[in-house]
Amino acid sequence: MLAFKPKPSSLRSTFSGTALRPPPRLYGVPVLLSFSRTTRSRPLVRAVISDDKAVESAKTSPLDQKHSNGSSDSSSKQVKAVVTIKKKMKENITEKIENQWEMLMNGIGRGILIQLISEEIDPVTNSGKSVEAFVRGWLPKPQEHDNILQYVADFTLPSDFGRPGAVLITNQHAKEFHLLEIVIQDFDGVPIYFPANTWIHSLNDNPESRIIFRNQAYLPSQTPPGLKDLRREDLLSIRGNGKGERMPYERIYDYDVYNDLGKPDKERDLARPVLGGEERPYPRRCRTGRPASKIDPLCESRIEKPHPVYVPRDEAFEEIKQDTFSAGRLKALLHNLVPLMAATLSSSDIPFTCFSEIDKLYNDGFILKDDEQRKLGDNLFIGNMMKQVLNVGQKLLKYEIPAVIRKDRFSWLRDNEFARQALAGVNPVNIEILKEFPILSKLDPAIYGPPESVITKELIEQELHGMSVDKALEEKRLFMVDFHDMLLPFIKRINNLPGRKSYASRTVFFYTKTGILRPIAIELSLPPTPSSNRNKYVYTHGHDATTYWIWKLAKAHVCANDAGVHQLVNHWLRTHACMEPYIIATHRQLSSMHPIYKLLHPHMRYTLEINALARQSLINGGGIIEASFSPGKYAMELSAAAYESWRFDREALPADLIHRGMAVEDPSAPGGLKLLIEDYPYAADGLLIWSAIKEWVESYVEHFYTEPDSVTTDVELQAWWSEIKNRGHHDKRNEPWWPKLATKEDLSGILTTMIWTASGQHAAINFGQYPFGGYMPNRPTLMRKLIPQETNPDFEKFMQNPQRTFLSSLPTQLQATKIMAVQDTLSTHSPDEEYLGKMNEFHSSWINDHKVLQMFDRFAAKLGEIEEIINERNKDIRLKNRTGAGIPPYELLLPSSGPGVTGRGIPNSVSI
Repeated sequence: MLAFKPKPSSLRSTFSGTALRPPPRLYGVPVLLSFSRTTRSRPLVRAVISDDKAVESAKTSPLDQKHSNGSSDSSSKQVKAVVTIKKKMKENITEKIENQWEMLMNGIGRGILIQLISEEIDPVTNSGKSVEAFVRGWLPKPQEHDNILQYVADFTLPSDFGRPGAVLITNQHAKEFHLLEIVIQDFDGVPIYFPANTWIHSLNDNPESRIIFRNQAYLPSQTPPGLKDLRREDLLSIRGNGKGERMPYERIYDYDVYNDLGKPDKERDLARPVLGGEERPYPRRCRTGRPASKIDPLCESRIEKPHPVYVPRDEAFEEIKQDTFSAGRLKALLHNLVPLMAATLSSSDIPFTCFSEIDKLYNDGFILKDDEQRKLGDNLFIGNMMKQVLNVGQKLLKYEIPAVIRKDRFSWLRDNEFARQALAGVNPVNIEILKEFPILSKLDPAIYGPPESVITKELIEQELHGMSVDKALEEKRLFMVDFHDMLLPFIKRINNLPGRKSYASRTVFFYTKTGILRPIAIELSLPPTPSSNRNKYVYTHGHDATTYWIWKLAKAHVCANDAGVHQLVNHWLRTHACMEPYIIATHRQLSSMHPIYKLLHPHMRYTLEINALARQSLINGGGIIEASFSPGKYAMELSAAAYESWRFDREALPADLIHRGMAVEDPSAPGGLKLLIEDYPYAADGLLIWSAIKEWVESYVEHFYTEPDSVTTDVELQAWWSEIKNRGHHDKRNEPWWPKLATKEDLSGILTTMIWTASGQHAAINFGQYPFGGYMPNRPTLMRKLIPQETNPDFEKFMQNPQRTFLSSLPTQLQATKIMAVQDTLSTHSPDEEYLGKMNEFHSSWINDHKVLQMFDRFAAKLGEIEEIINERNKDIRLKNRTGAGIPPYELLLPSSGPGVTGRGIPNSVSI
């Protein structure tokens, strides 16, 4: 009987948290591989006899055997593995030299060691059978991809080896490489695919080999005997041990609170509270393990640009995305452009004084100083947002004209456009049915004053042209966008910030019999004061000049509230932040061979990286969001306050529409819902996308979960759902509304909600940011002045020059250009974007299941049909929120798109 004594390097690594791995096996016999990291010598095979007398085995590896004697055992068979590696497209001279050396080492069989692991178990070792070989030799490069390299590895398999189910890869090079896939050619007449698309760490960084499974999906109970240990071990290696600082090459997924937004060590005013915990509930983020700050031990120390924030290695942007975003977009903006703007405008950071000054941002641009032109140089890879042009030897930055004013530069002034954007704009998820009068606040009246709104029945009826409020309520014609209770607790603190003045707003809309939504009243509230416990003001549109300008100011305050809630709650919190725990739990609890992991994998791409970048430069203390939106330094506290009312079950589109009263259940209607406002583009198109996702997910789940108890007995799946609730959304763990996970229907509902959130929902509220917000008067992100009252000294100035008062209330020139730049970046599709229903050519072998591939093809075809339906809707002259003079079509939920700022396209994941 043979036994083995594991090497020290096979023990769990303290820094990676990986588990004990059985040593490699040769022909089912456990062996020890002994080699020098410096000489990269071929493994020396040693067998340890049960009487503890070690003997040198005369047996060589299959590769050595084949090449040493030119023959092989007649009972064995030869197989060839093709290893596909992706190298950088742009290399400096040092990298080119290093790559040439690595190619040489790979070519002669000294760089990458591969072990094939059988699905069948060896009765002696009780583990999967194993053979190994170094990759060697080159294949011609695919002509269309200069950065793709392919190598071969030859294996001699015993006749009883069985089907390979996994590979173990050891990278003996000094640096990591990116593995696309391994294909065993002509195994019993068919190829076997091992899709990877992963970074393989260097042996110098981590002695553990990487485990890659073939593209066959298995529930835990179906795992072939030879793969069971590897399945468990691979999951353990990803979870880590919750200790220490994470290293860039690691793939550790773990949880932490948002304790890295502030900079208490740098400046007291940049300290920020921890988000996550009893005081400020919040979703969890991916743990980085950086040391605590010196001033506040509860906060993690910061890492500033250009140094990267840790994310698990495979979550980082690929090179094309880095070129588009990191090097060419946000980092260029934040590192070069914004400081240059500040330098250019520092002596005149003033309000716009006339609308023509805003127009010049699109026509003339603004001039950079000579020395700034040189600094800008080649760093401005900023696509559609700005174009570098030359004018009398000076470099200008020119903004693209946003879609909202491209055809009609005055559309933003109209009430019907203001209302249209509540249904078809970038934030169409806050409008709700008005169910009763009076409108009441749920805030504590002892702190925030009387709960009754000052929008009364009498005031409303003046705008209804003879219809009573009761009749309008009965016919469901009154709607509301209500930010009162969310914002009022923050207004006093916001208004004490320099250059910030805000109200808590309510807006009431009337839906006419001709199908037009129009705003009829706006309530703007301030906190009570000792002299007045009811600081509420109500405005209607009026017809005289003074009332018209005041009404326009009131709408601007509503838009500023809407912009803040959109960015901090509906966009960041509900898509970015809430998706992160799902992704972490999926990697930690679902094996990569689990069918649900394979289903969710495309919808997790780039999310952790974009969230890490946001913590570093956007939502951090003193970052872009604080500088550009009304809540300022209280922005993330407001986001945390909104999380208290977040519910997973209401993130499903139908449930959200029903909750807001924008739809009712109707079995006879498509999708089982009837919209109260038929011409509600976000909801109408969204339900098409939702239904397609639901159909795809239900068929997928039905295919894999065939037994009545297969969901409840799936140990990985149950651990996954438990971890999402109890760790990822720890502060919500005891809520009764979490869906149960007991049936196929439960699972399908949960997965559909997650995929919708990552794809359709994020697309609808993200990619319209520049098309709608790029023209600052249409959607100001903050207001700097309250509306002047007749008793206010500024009222006379307003009467003399209302335009100047209006513009001076909006963001300054620097604030406006800064947010325009960021909105453009966030609205941009990368050239490597992966869209819903599309398959990346390098990921086409993601699953070995013909029926599943047929299901996916049907899903893709359905999305193609939906695109045609949406295009036809955008031509229907009856749908006034999509068509009309100067009205941009609603395209945010069109599935496909090209790169750039297109105002359309649904990526698979929250990737920007």
